[in-house]
Amino acid sequence: MIIAGIQKLKMEFGGNLLFDDVSFDIGERDFVGLIGANGTGKTTIFKIITGQLEPTDGAVFISKNTKIGYLEQHACAGSVRTVYDEALTSFTPLIEAEIEIEKLSRLLESNPQNRDELILKQAELQEKFAADGGLTYKSRTASALTGLGFAREEFTLTCDKLSGGQRSKLSMCKLLLSGADLLLLDEPTNHLDIAGTEWLENYLQAYKGSVLVISHDRYFLDKICNKTVELANKRAYSAAVNYSGYAKLREERIETERRHYENQMAEIKRIEGIIEQQRSFARERNFITAESKRKMLEKKKAELVEPEKPLSKIRIKFTPESETGNDVLFTDSLAKSFGDKVLFRNGTLQVYKNDKAFIIGANGCGKTTLLRILTKQMSADSGSFSFGANVRAGYFDQSLESLRGGKSVLDEIWDEHRLFTETKVRNYLSLFLFRGDDVFKSVDSLSGGEKAKLCLLKLMLSGANVLLLDEPTNHLDIPSREVLEAALADFEGTIIAVSHDRYFINKLSNKIFRITPEGFEKFDGDYDTYCDIVLNEPAVKNEAAAPKINSYKLRKERESEINRLRGKIKRTEAEIDRLDGEITAANGILSSPETAADYEKVIELTAKIEELTASQAVLLSEWEKMSARLAELTEE
Repeated sequence: MIIAGIQKLKMEFGGNLLFDDVSFDIGERDFVGLIGANGTGKTTIFKIITGQLEPTDGAVFISKNTKIGYLEQHACAGSVRTVYDEALTSFTPLIEAEIEIEKLSRLLESNPQNRDELILKQAELQEKFAADGGLTYKSRTASALTGLGFAREEFTLTCDKLSGGQRSKLSMCKLLLSGADLLLLDEPTNHLDIAGTEWLENYLQAYKGSVLVISHDRYFLDKICNKTVELANKRAYSAAVNYSGYAKLREERIETERRHYENQMAEIKRIEGIIEQQRSFARERNFITAESKRKMLEKKKAELVEPEKPLSKIRIKFTPESETGNDVLFTDSLAKSFGDKVLFRNGTLQVYKNDKAFIIGANGCGKTTLLRILTKQMSADSGSFSFGANVRAGYFDQSLESLRGGKSVLDEIWDEHRLFTETKVRNYLSLFLFRGDDVFKSVDSLSGGEKAKLCLLKLMLSGANVLLLDEPTNHLDIPSREVLEAALADFEGTIIAVSHDRYFINKLSNKIFRITPEGFEKFDGDYDTYCDIVLNEPAVKNEAAAPKINSYKLRKERESEINRLRGKIKRTEAEIDRLDGEITAANGILSSPETAADYEKVIELTAKIEELTASQAVLLSEWEKMSARLAELTEE
């Protein structure tokens, strides 16, 4: 059953078209991911659904009795209730019913004349109260607050003392408890750590209603969505799959559209040639043929559909100006506290050349603090750290504080690179989509995404060989995240990154450090490998007697290496297969008669085949070594 229908929506602002002919349905238990680059109109769709905006054309239909829940922009603002009491307002009818039941109980204690009537009324109220969840609403509220990251001692904080992120989480809690049939979630994971996001995923997977969610968190979208709608090129595309499934279908659709368009253009050119040829004969029957073909041509052109234009994307290439030694960063027993709150102690890291190491942990565990210690913006309480030979570190700060207010975008770059010409600075800015008059914008007026791109450009121009990244994807949309991932994957240096973007971690990491109050735990491999290890960890780690601790540690290290090798072997096999496909395709082209007659083409293809074969030989050698090592480990 369809509970919401979005039909042929069109939206214009000041004569500029935002989107047109946007249509999709939301059924019962549908979990729909609404994706698209920043500025394509995702939040506008939400505002149309909730009646905050009127579309230029089209309509939204909501089925009868459907209750919509959405995050209010300034929810909880000005409230002086405690966190717990504010969350309980989601159950106001139950609270009122509970008060009424208590009043009846007190009244019955006074032995009124209409006692039987009051007993009957109390029984009815209690039955309804229990059926509506009255017996569990307080525990559900506490569970939701805890799941979203509130510590028990924070339940008594008043709302006016909360940070913006805490207010957002409290608003999310109220929304989840509201009993809505359709939830509209706009970037629900923005202020959540990994544990909070995973709790939200589990909550939504058990949710009985429907969800429409705007998110750039691809791992989250993969976990909860069974339908994806993308806003691109001022229209909507949709498929009944999660994000990764949709991404594959989108590639296939774009390729099919491109081939169809090329075939149509080839046919149009062929018909134009026939018309030209027939007219050149200058005979009556040839003119008749030409006119017939002209009509056919007009029909073909009217049916011509241009393929989807590629989205303008930032272009990044991180190029280190020098190489580090093999040892990049060692920390020894780092510790940091603020007052009575211990962030971490016994913090030990070992990072080597070309590592892509990610630091994870709950909000407030000290991830950003650790990076600020490493960049000497803050000092540790105890312990030490040292960078290796020839390390040149570049830092991306999630707070974007490296941007100085009062400057133009152009001057922000030019002031750090005075030897660049204005043209060179503008060329670099254009790579990050700052074009034309955009370069004269004040840095203060930029959006979070624009500021993040400017910071990434500064990092790119630094020539650093070690990148310290603090939540680099926070302000980026999906297309920009994918470009950043590709650039970091190609980076011939070392990465030490803090991130809660699990998709991003999965794409890049070969090493993960989890911060705990007692120290840093190391896991080799990507995020999925980390999850496998953590899920198989014993519930109680310290049950073993002291003599067994070393053997346990050795076993865990062996298991980590096995998981890492299996992941790397799988990726290597996929790369070998890909190269094999390219070699086969190149040999096929080389053997064709058309290519044999083109000497330069033969030389080009031969060189390409040799290069691909050499790359494949290197991978095969690595695969053999890894397979041999894996066999040794699994036999132990």
